[in-house]
Amino acid sequence: MNNDIIVSGRIRRLADAWEGRLERWIEHDREAVWRMLTERQQFVQWLAPGSFELRCGGRVHIDFGDSGVVIDSTVLAFDPPQLLAYSWSSGDEPERPLRWELGTVDGGTVLTLTVLLPAQEDIAKACAGFEAHLDMLAAALEGVPIRFPFERYVAARRAYQEILPR
Repeated sequence: MNNDIIVSGRIRRLADAWEGRLERWIEHDREAVWRMLTERQQFVQWLAPGSFELRCGGRVHIDFGDSGVVIDSTVLAFDPPQLLAYSWSSGDEPERPLRWELGTVDGGTVLTLTVLLPAQEDIAKACAGFEAHLDMLAAALEGVPIRFPFERYVAARRAYQEILPR
């Protein structure tokens, strides 16, 4: 594996799916990170324009205009400021649940993102994309939002492909 590329996740194969678990320690309190995950004016800085109805069963709409991808799903779990889950899917697409968990530790926050994908989909691509978005989230928390770090994404995707369970 290329030791110059650090990825924060682990991948495991389940019976009919892939699970990616990414973990980051963030030097900001849990409430600040929670606002980045749930408030429209905050998550647009690191994810994409959209909206959440902040309740179980609430609507999730995220519009990645540049790529043409639009997410329309529902909130699967909601327990502020520690848990948010929704599917990264639209319409009749397979479910791709995302689970954001926030814990307080050492004056900061541990953010754990769990991504589930159907077995035939590219978990390395998904995890690499979220590595890039987590970098964007960290920059936005520092008050210096950045554009999608494409080179980071490409390098992380290669690193994840190398650690895929066979």
